[in-house]
Amino acid sequence: MKRKEDINTDINSNLNPEGSETVHESLPDATIELTDHVAKLEGELTESKDKYLRMYSEFENYKKRVSKERQDLAKFAGSDMLLAFLPVIDDLERAAKSIQDSTDSNAVKDGLKLIYSKIKSIAESKGLKEMVSVNNPFDPELHDAIANTKAMTDDMKGKVVEEIEKGYFFNEKVIRHAKVIVGN
Repeated sequence: MKRKEDINTDINSNLNPEGSETVHESLPDATIELTDHVAKLEGELTESKDKYLRMYSEFENYKKRVSKERQDLAKFAGSDMLLAFLPVIDDLERAAKSIQDSTDSNAVKDGLKLIYSKIKSIAESKGLKEMVSVNNPFDPELHDAIANTKAMTDDMKGKVVEEIEKGYFFNEKVIRHAKVIVGN
């Protein structure tokens, strides 16, 4: 697009080659207003393009920042769980040392029970819940049947008779199916 001055120069050179009279003097007011309006619109267009480029750049930076934050979140997602288990690891190390020096097996058993209950309470506080399977109806959404056995009573048919490996929920979602033996 030509600017107002360029248009005026072109008009002046075409209409008045001798330069005796300027275009503003010879052009009607509507043409002058039109050239002013075109120049104004060109300025607004330039300003809009500049704003668009800045916004585009800001959006690209935002996408990069969000992507990095997601990667960091995935990288450190389990760190709070690990921090919660560090005291248990310390307890297990102390228990391993005390087993070597101890002659009292009951004290060792009691210590291991305490560590087990600590692990269980930490896991439960983080959303882990043990699945109760024995004497409940077999549910393929919750259980993996690894064997069938003869049911002792008729009411145990189709129910879990024995649990080989416990199943667990994490925040109400099954994270490990229970491995069970079903009565038939």
